[in-house]
Amino acid sequence: MSTSISLKDKVAIVTGGGRGIGKAITHRFAAAGANVVIASRTLDNLEATAKEFASLPGKVVPIACHVGRNEQIENLIQETEQRFGPVDILVNNSATNIGQGPALKVEDAMLDKMVEINIKSALRLIRLIVPKMIERKSGGSIINIASVAGLRPQPGGLLYSFTKAGLIMMTRSWAQEFGQYNIRVNAIAPGLIQTDFSAFFWKDDTRRHQYESSQPIHRIGQPEEIGGMALYLASDEASFVTGQVMVVDGGMTAV
Repeated sequence: MSTSISLKDKVAIVTGGGRGIGKAITHRFAAAGANVVIASRTLDNLEATAKEFASLPGKVVPIACHVGRNEQIENLIQETEQRFGPVDILVNNSATNIGQGPALKVEDAMLDKMVEINIKSALRLIRLIVPKMIERKSGGSIINIASVAGLRPQPGGLLYSFTKAGLIMMTRSWAQEFGQYNIRVNAIAPGLIQTDFSAFFWKDDTRRHQYESSQPIHRIGQPEEIGGMALYLASDEASFVTGQVMVVDGGMTAV
């Protein structure tokens, strides 16, 4: 039996797929043979990633999409289906964190933006993709990129923690409802991963040392380490895994 994971002929959408964790997931999927549509607001990043991965077995196609805009999400699904066919794998990776700071400084506009990107986008994509998975009776895999901040509060990160906790509960609820159709829904909860998105926490040497020294594995994680977990969850290797939160944090939440 082969030990390599294959996603040959599978169709995947990865939001926020042009950089960081999303880019690493895209690389693992395309290397395993999946055709991957990557989406974000910035087409330049997407096109650069697609060009970089052009030699991989699976095709990588960039489509500009602001996940906070419902009409753009609808267009994303339509273009994906026209290009490759029905979606087998969805990775809800796009996120924002504009509300970092004291809880009493949180404003309505911050809350609305965080919910729009971190929660509503996943809900909207699920509503468009899952009914077609059910109709085809082919199963599917949904992977939501949450955070350890959704498991325990991130200091100064009320809105980020709140929205990631919400995404985790949505994951579990969807898993309960969609399991009968062989549609698996799981979340990945990364710890501190070295990406542009999390630069506030690791670029400052003092702050980075605090994180690294407080967890069993004394370093911050790399995007590829989340990519490997996503590949597993997307594949048949995880055919009996649903409703789970896979924590990849160097042991941060174990202490």
